[in-house]
Amino acid sequence: MSSSATTYHNDLLASYLALPQGGKIQAEYVWIDGDNGLRSKTTTVDKADATFEKLRIWDFDGSSTNQAPGHDSDVYLRPAAIFKDPFRGGDNILVLAETYNSDGTPNMTNFRHHAKKVMDLAKDTEPWFGIEQEYTLFDLDGAPFGWPKGGFPGPQGPYYCGAGAGKVFGRDIIEAHYRACLYAGVKISGINAEVMPSQWEFQVGPCEGIEMGDHLWMARFLLVRVAEQWGVKVSFHPKPLQGDWNGAGAHTNYSTKAMRVEGGMKHIEEAIEKLAKRHTEHIAVYGEDNELRLTGRHETGHIGTFSSGVANRGASIRIPRHVGAKGYGYLEDRRPASNIDPYRVTSIIVETTILDK
Repeated sequence: MSSSATTYHNDLLASYLALPQGGKIQAEYVWIDGDNGLRSKTTTVDKADATFEKLRIWDFDGSSTNQAPGHDSDVYLRPAAIFKDPFRGGDNILVLAETYNSDGTPNMTNFRHHAKKVMDLAKDTEPWFGIEQEYTLFDLDGAPFGWPKGGFPGPQGPYYCGAGAGKVFGRDIIEAHYRACLYAGVKISGINAEVMPSQWEFQVGPCEGIEMGDHLWMARFLLVRVAEQWGVKVSFHPKPLQGDWNGAGAHTNYSTKAMRVEGGMKHIEEAIEKLAKRHTEHIAVYGEDNELRLTGRHETGHIGTFSSGVANRGASIRIPRHVGAKGYGYLEDRRPASNIDPYRVTSIIVETTILDK
């Protein structure tokens, strides 16, 4: 499509979105499917009914999302968190929903249900999280976005936090996503270009308890929706390109109330000791294909070994330099892959360090 045609269609869409809605709003239900991806569909509700108390429990065909068999395919959507809709604007909303089977049990892909129980048990310790979500942009033909067709850019070095043509790719997409998150109410705290060209990172947090998973999933949804408008694909694979290129992670920063005050280093060290004892259990829920990323190279520790250290980006757990100097703050778990389910990661961290599972 030519640039003039694109401009025309964008202007036409904007004119439709500016039309009054007659007291009705659009509520787009967003959920996690059976392949750790995102799905959504929209319903019309009265503006006065856009609350948790009044939004309906909806359903969808789970046999088409790898969440139910064909002979019993209805899966139900229960609203869990509400965000403003940056695509439609106005009073329209995005509804992050949990998935439930027809008998009322959580769907096998619903990890939020368990995470909420864990966070409720640990709420007095005030667990805070911040997740650094790395991802890679691809053209529709499968080539990394902005890379020379049929070739490769120069080796890693100038791309991390880079500026200028040939060093960063897709900044307009990233800026649009950032603003969409701010409008929606997602607790996005920053962005940066990453080490591999066409790879970026956004950070969400600090969030307390279950809020971390809710806000990260919605930030991902907004990202893939924004990229869709540019005709660009988003990959959360931890090693999207083989070779001497960095992988993609979801470094998870974590603290409790006791860690964040003077003398907190003692509690950070105790948490690290507990994490060391359950390294294998954590790796099991820290993302698919993570062994391709956690090789001990490219700023990672090896998947088979647990390690920790101050300012060590090659360790499983890093204590930031300023935390080591102050003696309190937080720890960074560098093991999670970019394709994690944040509900699983945050809940197992709390189970291990607080609930002593």
